[in-house]
Amino acid sequence: MHKYLLAGVSVIAITLGTLASASAADLKFAKGSGAFSWDALQAFADAHKDLAGQKLTVWGPWREGGDQEQFLTVLAYFEDATGVDVEYGSSENYEQQAQIDAAAGSSANITLLPQPGLLADMASKGYLVPLGDDMKARVEGEFAAGSSFVSLGTYKDKAGAPTFYAVPYKSDLKSLVWYSPDNFADAGYTVPETFEDLMTLTDKIVADGKTPWCIGLGSGGATGWPATDWIEDLMLRTQSPEDYDAWVSNDLKFSDPKVVAALELFGSIAKDDKKVAGGAAAVGTTDFRESPLGLFTVPPACYMHHQASFIPSFFPEGTVLGEDADFFYFPAYAGKELGKPVLGAGVEATITKDSPAAHAFIDFLMNPISNEVWMAQSGFLSAMKAANVDTYGNDTLKGEGKILLNATTFRFDGSDLMPGAVGAGSFWTGMVDFVGGKSAQDVADAIQKSWDAIK
Repeated sequence: MHKYLLAGVSVIAITLGTLASASAADLKFAKGSGAFSWDALQAFADAHKDLAGQKLTVWGPWREGGDQEQFLTVLAYFEDATGVDVEYGSSENYEQQAQIDAAAGSSANITLLPQPGLLADMASKGYLVPLGDDMKARVEGEFAAGSSFVSLGTYKDKAGAPTFYAVPYKSDLKSLVWYSPDNFADAGYTVPETFEDLMTLTDKIVADGKTPWCIGLGSGGATGWPATDWIEDLMLRTQSPEDYDAWVSNDLKFSDPKVVAALELFGSIAKDDKKVAGGAAAVGTTDFRESPLGLFTVPPACYMHHQASFIPSFFPEGTVLGEDADFFYFPAYAGKELGKPVLGAGVEATITKDSPAAHAFIDFLMNPISNEVWMAQSGFLSAMKAANVDTYGNDTLKGEGKILLNATTFRFDGSDLMPGAVGAGSFWTGMVDFVGGKSAQDVADAIQKSWDAIK
């Protein structure tokens, strides 16, 4: 199979040579091998026999390295099952290019983006193709926290009517706490099952004369963003999903007592010298890539670190996940009856140029094989109930995947959904001001003022 990755130009703006259809020899995993859902793939192929020879263009965020190559291995199974020739493209500014193509009427058939806010804007301009109530019902029934994923893919059309446009593909997980199993064992600590237990453990570590948390907000021009993940996770654990959504849209003001309480809860850890490595003064200046290193010092500078599933990339060289470092779910309150909420991010798949092959591809993304092929490699998490967790490439991915499957609520990173001036502006800087000494109310008022200024 031959694939071309376009850089810096529209998929449609260039004429490509004909791409050869995938053959069995091109497939990453031989049919019939392993724990993959081969029967589901065959059923999909039987249902789409009439597509051979059609072409499909796909535009997405994966343009280099492992993600690109792994997505191409997924496309091979679609080509093999349908006989459709697929052209995949991306660019450094893939989000902007997707908008340019849509405005010019030259979109790819399929557009995959990790920005629901951008997709909502495209839907309001009539650039997306509705997927229909049947697909909406499938997402609700076939994904853990399915109603959450339906909400994530529902945007207002040109007439202002809520319409289902996007299915989830490839999730990222943020509601994690990283720790050293050896350090926990040596100190006699156990993984907390509830948020109440987590706070009890935090206090016990302090009482033992040790430091429970490492927190670092430093990230160059993006300094402050790690704290926004904390606030988002805490909002999901102290307020309803509806309140979270209202906060993200600013129907619930940033200065509301519910939001201020989440800031203060974060501050009860981050602003307490006894609870954070280096003391509160170090939180705002420690680089987020360096902050987890305290888990691995002797003696440990801290025992826990709240961060997303990508953070092992910055662990010391040679760290063995599952042995030297592991994670647990950032737990929910037992007493608040809010289920098991999960904060994350991910990619949404939409049709931006209608065709039978485009609808078949959306159907393919709802087939477990489209998830399992990538799950078996690296960097892919799935909330699809039918995707076999035994296909995950390692125990770390499997454990993270199970957290997604057990989620009762999934919510997208709130700061990524807010207007850029807030989510990637005043919210970031406000968190730095907060750990630097400003009160939660003053910071919340300032962020709300910045939001009001752009309305």
